Amino acid sequence: MSAIKTSDRLIVALDFPEVAQARALVATLGDSVSFYKIGMELAYGGEGFALADELAAQGKKIFFDLKLHDIPNTVKRATAQIARRGATFLTVHAFPQTMAAAKEGAAGSDLKLLAVTVLTSYDDDDLAEAGYRFPVRDLVPHRAQQAQALGIDGLVAAASEAAELRRAIGPEMILVTPGIRPAGGEAGDQKRIATPAAAIAAGANYLVVGRPITEATDPRAAAEAIQHEIATAQ
Repeated sequence: MSAIKTSDRLIVALDFPEVAQARALVATLGDSVSFYKIGMELAYGGEGFALADELAAQGKKIFFDLKLHDIPNTVKRATAQIARRGATFLTVHAFPQTMAAAKEGAAGSDLKLLAVTVLTSYDDDDLAEAGYRFPVRDLVPHRAQQAQALGIDGLVAAASEAAELRRAIGPEMILVTPGIRPAGGEAGDQKRIATPAAAIAAGANYLVVGRPITEATDPRAAAEAIQHEIATAQ
């Protein structure tokens, strides 16, 4: 894997219902942040894709967190549409058919695909209720190995699984870790969280941070503090 700029390791989640709120945060953060995540709420709100184009024009990197999962032809075509927008990352659920279809859709582009192993809001009880026979600690590496075999670029996984995953998949696959909370921060609806330093130490390449920045009294200061923690943890 090529070297990653320290400033690119922090991905700020624009988890807002309105594009105006996202634009205001981007303006506040200025050059302190170079990478943004656009999820389903903002993308489907009407102007999320236009915002992505604006950010790309400003030289920002875009992570579309859309977690695609549908019949293969639909996933393939949707992935191709995202690839045309110049995005850096796109998430798909780590089901073999879905990943293979997305791989086809991204062919010939610079778009990197990230497979979502198990959502960070899920624990063993949630998986059992949904009918899975594997606990989190077994399902995550199982799906990671399937993603690696299919040539997927990276994985989205909780920091609590990052160290084990890094040992299993080696150094080349990208690891993106959500559920990041600075020391003393509230967990919210995330059940598997970690501090920035712990996530980097566990082998994560990129950290996705939302509320600790977006809801901070001083978002820029919060982002810069996390950037500093990432830099000192490398």
